[in-house]
Amino acid sequence: MKLLFLACLSPKTGNNTTAERIRSHIESAGHICELRDAAEFQSSTEVADLVSQNPPFEGALAIHLFKAGRLLLDVQVPFGVIFGGTDINEDVKVEQKRVVMEQVLLKARFAVAFTDKMKEDAELFLLSKSSKLYVQPQGIQTEVTKKFCWTDFLRSTGVSTEHVDDLRVFLLVCGLRRVKDPLYLVEDFSEWHSQNPRNVLVIIGPKIDPMFTAEVEGVVKRTAGVFLAQERSQQELHAAMKRCFALVNSSVSEGMSAAILEAMDLRVPVVVRDIPGNAAVVQHEITGLLYSSPQEFVHQSERLLSDHELRESLVKNGKIYVEQHHSLKQERETYQRLVGTLH
Repeated sequence: MKLLFLACLSPKTGNNTTAERIRSHIESAGHICELRDAAEFQSSTEVADLVSQNPPFEGALAIHLFKAGRLLLDVQVPFGVIFGGTDINEDVKVEQKRVVMEQVLLKARFAVAFTDKMKEDAELFLLSKSSKLYVQPQGIQTEVTKKFCWTDFLRSTGVSTEHVDDLRVFLLVCGLRRVKDPLYLVEDFSEWHSQNPRNVLVIIGPKIDPMFTAEVEGVVKRTAGVFLAQERSQQELHAAMKRCFALVNSSVSEGMSAAILEAMDLRVPVVVRDIPGNAAVVQHEITGLLYSSPQEFVHQSERLLSDHELRESLVKNGKIYVEQHHSLKQERETYQRLVGTLH
């Protein structure tokens, strides 16, 4: 079967990584799956024309009900959709967008949510039949490059590498856009750094929103103890994660953060903001630590620094959780089965 797959494909973002992984699942079942960036298209008419070209597409798939799903409203082939995160967490609050997403769900043959909470929200806000909603957590796979130098990485961000092994590097992985809120912790972290200069915060991720990126760069430049790293390949990012003291998330909204799960898989403790998307994968004091204010972030991080048993327990449980709930094999089987229903 020939499938069109629409997603938001900003380089080195979670959406892009997820789309590439799902495409490989579909193609391994013998289908042809053409992945295209939703930003290429202005309207659903354009996509309908593309789908009906010769040889025609026989089915379609989209990640993110508003940004990509709405472009499938005029196609004459069966399609399925996958919730991205901001669609069900943020866009449902805008009535105009909510109505469009409701139409998308009505026409879709199936819809995949990463968590039970996302499925419940879809039933509540988008009045969707639960029979077409499936929960499939993201499959996680980590790969660490051998050609990675931690000292060079830190030096490139401006961190003093004189006593590199004494540093406690907190790594905040996110695309630079407002919903990820990378500046949320900056002020309090800097104050904490001034009391203990070994604690540093490194923000790493693609520059998605140019205006906001400029704002982040300006703030970081004048804030002690906080640094900005250039985005890296997935394998280099995983190598940096493996060396850091803890993985940090400060997002206002998340669908399911792959970075959090990847850190758990790499046996790195996670300290993450207490929002529904994060709380769905991080159980406080079991698989990670949750915080709901910058002051609480510092408190939880200090616990991690002083309580070695807590750290060991979080790392062990986090690894077990990912192995049990985020299997790549299970994800592959789910998408291959669902795509089979598009015939």
